[in-house]
Amino acid sequence: MFLAFFAALREARVPVTPREFLDLMRALDADLADKSVEDFYRLSRALLVKDERNLDKFDVVFAEVFRGALTPDPGVDPTRLPAEWLRRAIERYLTAEERAELEALGLEALMKTLAERLAEQRARHQGGNKRIGTAGTSPFGAYGDNPAGARIGQDRSRRSSALKIWDRREFKDFSGDEALGPRNIRLALSRLRRFAREGAAEELDLDDTIRSTADHGYLDVKLRPERRNAVKVLLFLDVGGSMDWHVEAADALFSAARLQFKRLEHFYFHNCLYESVWKSNRRRFEERTPTQQVVNSFGRDHRVVFVGDAAMGPHEILAPGGSVEHHNPESGETWLRRALAHWPRSVWINPSPPEQWGYAQSTRVIAALFEQRMYPLTPDGVEAAMRALAR
Repeated sequence: MFLAFFAALREARVPVTPREFLDLMRALDADLADKSVEDFYRLSRALLVKDERNLDKFDVVFAEVFRGALTPDPGVDPTRLPAEWLRRAIERYLTAEERAELEALGLEALMKTLAERLAEQRARHQGGNKRIGTAGTSPFGAYGDNPAGARIGQDRSRRSSALKIWDRREFKDFSGDEALGPRNIRLALSRLRRFAREGAAEELDLDDTIRSTADHGYLDVKLRPERRNAVKVLLFLDVGGSMDWHVEAADALFSAARLQFKRLEHFYFHNCLYESVWKSNRRRFEERTPTQQVVNSFGRDHRVVFVGDAAMGPHEILAPGGSVEHHNPESGETWLRRALAHWPRSVWINPSPPEQWGYAQSTRVIAALFEQRMYPLTPDGVEAAMRALAR
């Protein structure tokens, strides 16, 4: 069963390593789960999941593997599980490097432990008060009766008494392949972090307090500024035209960015960056801000994010006077190159699906100007963009 759990996690693309799986086996040998399914769930999740985006995948696999009664193959004696079966399964799911690492860590001991674990519950369990199974008063399983239970494998609640429901998928909107939402977009943006202590001294400095108290012989409380994300972000948002189709997604990104970054400034443009931008998305002619003024006002330490579908005529980027709204003395390419020279840590986030990017010459031109630092407006895409900015 535990080998099946490991294999299922690998098949679900949860990056579990042999070392982590061995750590879980050793933790079970030390009885760290205290023979509790809920504790085992938390223990295995803590040891095997390293990224919040995989929490939902882990829950799905856990619910599937430990669903209902635990019934081994009636034709197999789990106490005499052939070692060759385990070796073949390991070879199927592990790379050559991981197999070598597993051998070094003690493959024989692992196979012995697995056989012992498989022997612990050898048949369907029903009506008891301890093991995973059905009916009875066990706090773990399905179709039983326990006021403080954990339901596993039951399709719906009967008495609303379970404390933990493995199938609930509480972390679904953390997943990188789910639709854009407030939780996963903020999680993606959080990859761009540089903490520093700023502002008034308002947080207890325990180490300095102890040291100063010991030196002076009386209680000497010391405070220090709270640590905050010190990253400075400049956001340029394309509005109007074809971007009308992506207003909701762009607004979700903007709202999450305002919550995530305390030092965030934003400006609007249309299609391509030219000699002026706007602070308001109404883009009134008399409310323009010169782009050169923006460049002069925000230093090179800013991380810059352009958001736009990059869908336009190529001349709007490459030619003076190419703008569809006004006569631009210099090309959009010129202004983009100036921006990139001043803010080298810049990315372009595109709300259009990546499979469509190759069809538009303008998209290819902008991707080339940004040295292919163009990312989709998805949780995974935003996270990749934040990692690129953090370098």
